[in-house]
Amino acid sequence: MQTIFGRFSQISIAATALLGIAGGLHAQNFPITPGQKATATQVAQMGVPLSELAPNAPDEYTVKRGDTLWAISGMFLRSPWRWPELWGMNLQDIRNPHLIYPGQHLYLDKTGGRATLRTRQASTDGPPTDTVRVSPRTRYESLADASIPTLSPNAIEPFLAEAILVDDATFSRAPRIVAAQEGRVLLSRGDRAYARGEYVGGTPTGTPLSDAKGQPLDYRVYRNATPLKDPITQQILGYEAQYIGKAELMRGESVMQVEGKDGKSKPEIVPATIDIVATKEEMRVGDRLLPEPPRELRNYAPHAPSSPITGQIVSIYGSAVGNAAENQVVVINRGARDGVERGHVMAVIKDGEQLADKTDSARPQIKLPNERNGLLMVFRTFDSLSYALLLQITDGVKVGDRFTNPN
Repeated sequence: MQTIFGRFSQISIAATALLGIAGGLHAQNFPITPGQKATATQVAQMGVPLSELAPNAPDEYTVKRGDTLWAISGMFLRSPWRWPELWGMNLQDIRNPHLIYPGQHLYLDKTGGRATLRTRQASTDGPPTDTVRVSPRTRYESLADASIPTLSPNAIEPFLAEAILVDDATFSRAPRIVAAQEGRVLLSRGDRAYARGEYVGGTPTGTPLSDAKGQPLDYRVYRNATPLKDPITQQILGYEAQYIGKAELMRGESVMQVEGKDGKSKPEIVPATIDIVATKEEMRVGDRLLPEPPRELRNYAPHAPSSPITGQIVSIYGSAVGNAAENQVVVINRGARDGVERGHVMAVIKDGEQLADKTDSARPQIKLPNERNGLLMVFRTFDSLSYALLLQITDGVKVGDRFTNPN
């Protein structure tokens, strides 16, 4: 499935998880961090203790379409985020954790009190049989790559291509749509409009839209930046802007000298010309433009933070009620400056309820212990905020709930 946006093609998220775009579409393997490699090498030599396996870990499993790497990891290990242990069980057969395909057969070998995961069945000391299993050792990769994604594609796709968190200065100074042809109020795909960099009283406060070499030509259009506050300090950490479409800069803004009635020349502002190339909903005057961000390789190898990280949930995306459930997206009050990375897995903590002890005649107030309520996994980071997907949630998650390292 392809959706055309301007001059670029956006591949469906199952393929995007494995492809990068730089001057054309081509397959790229995700980098494997030195830490993951070191852990995998150690595990490959020793195997994994049987106590670390999931209670119902299957002896063998065939990868199917619709599977995710997170689900397969959780099938074999107690802690799905311990990714290097899973694929590192056999470096010769599973060289890249991001490239596991439907049809691959996985075997769990438990000999010697240690567990190893293989793509070929372990040999036995029994008599030979007439059955021989043949496994292909070469694979050709193309744009139609069928590798399974790390997370459920539908859950995070809009947040990779659309959602954005910005600070107040960035959004308030962003260029804005100032007019449309023929006095139109609403704009849709194929319409032409006009935009300017941010000005206050004629004084530029932002960067004018320019089509000079090296300047961005592709923009995303946003509206209604919602402030996101820290649940404790009430400090505004950023703004979540509503994505409504894309625009292409055709001609930069300029100032031309015109002769007035008094015979004197005076400057006249000529706004930039933009074409609307994609719309999620109709645009209007006042909507903001932000440059199309560079495409990134999406490495979602789950792992626990190497240092303690704690924080709170500040927003539940698109939720009309107070509680979020499994596979919903939340915003947390920690970002890149706090050491948060894509793939970080944290435990969600539910505060214990405060209530009166009805078994005591004095009715004293008691507080039940805090309980672990599931996991969240970060898949996109900004400076002081991050998007995370809720996983394995047992009860509703609300704004203000805390998270911490999973171990």
